[in-house]
Amino acid sequence: MGASLKSNRYSNLAIHRLVNHKQNVVAFGLREGEVSGIKIETDLIDFDDIDTITLYLNPARQKQYYEYIVSLNPRRVIFNPGTENPELYDILKRSTIEAEVACTLVLLSTNQY
Repeated sequence: MGASLKSNRYSNLAIHRLVNHKQNVVAFGLREGEVSGIKIETDLIDFDDIDTITLYLNPARQKQYYEYIVSLNPRRVIFNPGTENPELYDILKRSTIEAEVACTLVLLSTNQY
């Protein structure tokens, strides 16, 4: 969540790396487009079988998506640097969703994703 068409953004790089690591990827952002063959959705779609949400939205922007994130019932949500949000951690915990404070790019590069 927080996908960007701008190639210098970490969310953009994460999409490329997730695709290169053979992960199934869906992307959500504010602007339609495509990154590494993945369409950036701008509507809140009820996706099935979401394992991990990796956040690239600051805490103030996350607030409007709390219910949506929980409704997707992911196994975990990765809070990348700058996205740390104790309020959302608590919401996730109550829904038995793991909150992981980490960097998706580092996890991928060290085979810990």
